[in-house]
Amino acid sequence: MKSFVLMFSALSGSLSIVLGAFGAHTLKKILPDEKLLSFETGVRYQMYQALALLILGLFLEAQNNLEKWSLGCMMIGIFLFSGSIYVLSLEGYWKWNMKFLGLVTPLGGLLMIIGWALLAVLFAKMRF
Repeated sequence: MKSFVLMFSALSGSLSIVLGAFGAHTLKKILPDEKLLSFETGVRYQMYQALALLILGLFLEAQNNLEKWSLGCMMIGIFLFSGSIYVLSLEGYWKWNMKFLGLVTPLGGLLMIIGWALLAVLFAKMRF
């Protein structure tokens, strides 16, 4: 799982840079400011989580359940939180009705929070 976390973090980080550039150069011309701001929030949180996962992937063995659940919640959280924000930001432009994703965004955020909370529990159990 450790190599998967590292690969996921690298791909997620690179994707956030690509999407950030796409937002700054292309979407800036076609989206209203509030939608662009939401898109940028998705990019920012994706990068925060990607960097955290990179560091955690380097230092954790990802062998016990607490580590696996923490990392898994963070990875799924990125996908649900940032992914739903990207789609919701573009739904008006694409003329799609994706309002149901408004329920997915907080679920993704909750999973990221749970991942961090599990990480705190893990650190509290560690002997340094």
